Amino acid sequence: MAADQALVKETACAVVDKLKSGEVTPIEVLDVLEERIAEVDGAINALPTLCFDRARGHAAELMKKPPAERGLLAGLPVPIKDLTAVAGVLTTQGSPIYKDNVPARSDLMVEHLEGNGGVVYAKSNTPEFGAGANTFNEVFGATRNPWDLSRSAAGSSGGAAAALASGTAWLAHGSDMGGSLRNPASFCGIVGLRPSFGRVAHTPAAKIDRNLGVQGPMARNVEDVALLLDAMSGEYAADPLSIPSPATSFLAAARSRQKPLRVAYSPDLGITPVDPEVAAVTRKAAERFAEAGVIVEQAQPDLSEAHECFQALRAFDFAISKADLLRTKRDLLKPEVIWNIEQGLKLSVDDLAKAEAQRVAMTARTIEFFKTYDLLLCPATITAPFPVEQRYLAECNGHTFGNYVEWLGIVYAITLVCCPALSLPCGFTATGLPIGLQMVARPRNEAGLLAGAALLEDILGLKSTTPIDPRPAPASL
Repeated sequence: MAADQALVKETACAVVDKLKSGEVTPIEVLDVLEERIAEVDGAINALPTLCFDRARGHAAELMKKPPAERGLLAGLPVPIKDLTAVAGVLTTQGSPIYKDNVPARSDLMVEHLEGNGGVVYAKSNTPEFGAGANTFNEVFGATRNPWDLSRSAAGSSGGAAAALASGTAWLAHGSDMGGSLRNPASFCGIVGLRPSFGRVAHTPAAKIDRNLGVQGPMARNVEDVALLLDAMSGEYAADPLSIPSPATSFLAAARSRQKPLRVAYSPDLGITPVDPEVAAVTRKAAERFAEAGVIVEQAQPDLSEAHECFQALRAFDFAISKADLLRTKRDLLKPEVIWNIEQGLKLSVDDLAKAEAQRVAMTARTIEFFKTYDLLLCPATITAPFPVEQRYLAECNGHTFGNYVEWLGIVYAITLVCCPALSLPCGFTATGLPIGLQMVARPRNEAGLLAGAALLEDILGLKSTTPIDPRPAPASL
């Protein structure tokens, strides 16, 4: 039977329904994706490592069970970001140091996802060690944005976002420290959700309570993201910070469309320049909540210490996780990673104490803010997709950034205050490039976040804009 390419345009929820009813099999949906990847991914480079033999072996084992017993995802294929170990599959972290690394065991998150019926068929591209919000590396090269192949897909989950936008995935795994689920979602016109820490269990590395970075789901619409979050969530003793899944599923929460009473919009969180077109599009989208009777006001919590705080804590994270590589493999590290590790090694205990105190204070102010507002809305990324050759955004609206991370303040400020947040497609630039709206809820309120996002998604009417075929850069005028 030939692969039915019409399935590419189906939602993940619809394909799972077909898998559970027996209308299609896990093997057949893998055939669909393999054919689609061959057709479009050469231009995009979203999924540089494929493992279809492994996937078909897993799918064949699933098919020995009745469809109703194949788990929440019932055999739906899911690519894993190349920072995360998958047993028997090349896992490079985008670094020449690990260009031949094939781990013997998967990360706990992957084991859990496969236990819930997910089938791993590919690794998605990422910048080296996830450092930087433009997906390129010395192992596989750059991932290009399907909306305009001359543009960046952002990062660090850029391969995952580009795969979703181009129809080579229905769902995708990603991770996020300074916006790595949200930035590429914004650039590629899909949905990326950073959960509260502990929501998705993973194998601890370098530090038990290392919580700036989290694992999370990406998809082409809010309900699909909720489905994958359900499949990723759960408590495991191997991750002591992990928390139990809620009694009501995240998919049910999204489908409830429960209306927030009052939301806040901020064009810049009071901390960053923003491209005027991005600010205008996101403001217009936020104000459309009023069509559902939601009160929309301009406000934000005080996040004025975010830049100093995040730069210190991020540098510390690089120092504890990568200092040995700096000592032994310096010549194989990209300059941005070297800089980040060195910044971390310069920190004193007083520097860290100050940063942690700033984080506590900002989190307390943010939680107080959510006593008045159900959601906080702002741009997910301060710019539209920029040229893929540009390593990072050096300037915005007349402001020059001091390093390769500072332009991400609008997302890493939310990382610091422990809130779940997602990027929702909310409009386009005059040249047709996607823009994302960041939506934020109080800690552990993914249910309220997903319900509000699904409601606004309905109002905006943009959830059928992907998948698309890769689009070349427009001809110069």
